Amino acid sequence: MTEPLRVLIADDQTLVRTGFGMILTASGINVVAEVSDGDQAIEAVRRTNVDVVLMDVQMPGTDGLEATRRIMAEVPEPPRVVMLTTFDLDRYVYAALAAGASGFLLKDISPEHLAAAVRLVRTGDALLAPSITRRLVERFATGADRDAKLHRDLAPLTARELEVLRLLARGLTNAELAGHLHLSEATVKTHVARILSKLDLRDRAQAIIVAYETGLITPSTH
Repeated sequence: MTEPLRVLIADDQTLVRTGFGMILTASGINVVAEVSDGDQAIEAVRRTNVDVVLMDVQMPGTDGLEATRRIMAEVPEPPRVVMLTTFDLDRYVYAALAAGASGFLLKDISPEHLAAAVRLVRTGDALLAPSITRRLVERFATGADRDAKLHRDLAPLTARELEVLRLLARGLTNAELAGHLHLSEATVKTHVARILSKLDLRDRAQAIIVAYETGLITPSTH
C-alpha cells in the first residue's frame, strides 16, 4: 500500500494554513506540520520526512524564496516545494524556480485543484501553467552569447531530446507534446526522463530553467 502523501504548510496567515490543512486532510493527504515563517519551515523539513512543502512567498523574517534555497542546499533529500502567493506576480515566478521550487500556485486555487496539484508535484511534474512559462520566456534576459553555452550544457541531448526540451519549456504537457511530435505519451515520458537524467535535473521545473539559461528557448523562438 502506498504511504500517504506528507505535506508541510508554511504561511504567515493562520486562516490560509488552517484552510489548506483541512482541504488536504479531507483529500487523504497527511499534513505533518504548519508553520508561519521561513526559519520554521527549514527546521520542520529537517525534522520531518515530508514529500511536499506548500511555501508562501512573502513571510516575515526569512521569506519563502530564501527558505526554499536553503532547503534545497542543506537538506540531503529535499522535498518538492510549491510556492504560494496571493498575486500572480511575474517577478516571483522565475525567482521561485531558480530557488529550486517545483511549482507556483495562487492561493485562490480551488480545493480539488489544490489536492491534485500536490499529488502531481510529488511525481516529479512541474506546476507551471502555459501562461506563466510564456511570460517567463518573454521577460527572460537574452543575449547573443547565450547560444555559446549550448554545446556545453546541452551536449548530452540528442536532436529529438532538444526538441522535446524546447516544447517542454514552452509549457506543453506530456499529452500536448505527444500530439505535437506524433508520439505516444509513453515515448514522451521516456524522452523527458532521459533529459532529466542526462542533465542531472530533479524535475521539469529545473529543465525549464536550463532551457532558458542556455538560450535554447528565447522570445524569438517562442
